[in-house]
Amino acid sequence: MAGNLLEVNSDNFKTEVLSSDIPVLVDFWAEWCMPCRMVTPIIDELSKGYKGKIKFVKANVDNNTQLATDLQILSIPVLIVFKNGKEIKRIQGANPKSVIQKEIETALQG
Repeated sequence: MAGNLLEVNSDNFKTEVLSSDIPVLVDFWAEWCMPCRMVTPIIDELSKGYKGKIKFVKANVDNNTQLATDLQILSIPVLIVFKNGKEIKRIQGANPKSVIQKEIETALQG
């Protein structure tokens, strides 16, 4: 698993993400994806700063193909913020920390 975050899959996605009391950022990634590896330390760092405000989890698309298909994950990395069981923000590609943080802030305010 990349980073120190909880790994979600098709079995626990509903419980950990859709039924969460706080917003959840899901990092969709794969071992072979170099841009995903560049995003991992950023997500790990941000997860510490937003503790209690937003939950950060990871989903390996290679191990969860049905989940990736259901959510229309066409390329990785992609970060999706869910709030009250619904997708509210999708951040595509390997963005710098400042861009990801700004998108998270926007999603939390909405």
